[in-house]
Amino acid sequence: MKRAAAPLRMPNLAVNPCFRAAPFILGVLALGGCAAQKKAAIPWTTAVLVRPLVPTAVPAAALEANTPDIAAAIPAPEQLTIAHSSPARPRVPTPPPARENQNDKLEVPQIVPELSAQESSALQQETEQSLNRAEQNIATASRKTLNATQTDLASKIRGFISDAHDAGKVGDWARARDLAKKAQVLSDELVNSF
Repeated sequence: MKRAAAPLRMPNLAVNPCFRAAPFILGVLALGGCAAQKKAAIPWTTAVLVRPLVPTAVPAAALEANTPDIAAAIPAPEQLTIAHSSPARPRVPTPPPARENQNDKLEVPQIVPELSAQESSALQQETEQSLNRAEQNIATASRKTLNATQTDLASKIRGFISDAHDAGKVGDWARARDLAKKAQVLSDELVNSF
């Protein structure tokens, strides 16, 4: 007769401490990986214990020498209280003094180029010729009935003539000639518009 095989006995895993720690060790290895595969952030051969440096005491005299001197100016209490019986009046700018003649123009400093006597006389002659022609054309236009555009053009011509005379009085013949030429050209245009 054959004998029945004895049942296998399973060891009691709950009792054995090696088997209790096994799940914990496997979990650490699974989550952390193998230590041989990771590079250490700090090589252990050169790792040194780092300690903070404590600042040395600075003498009080050195601190006072580097500290700016800030003094608070606190006014006396009687200076802080100002009693007003009425509100302050608003400041109104004073108007400029009135001129005696309103037609006078303000004098503006002019920079006049230095010209030789020959250049100056040539410019003066050109200015006089252009002014004479412009004044003749304005006289001709004043005898006619002018529309709004022609009246505006005539007033511009008179302004150029006046400015040319003013520049001639100062001795700026180059500017006077240019203004007289403008007056002449515009006056020719005015006469041709009739």
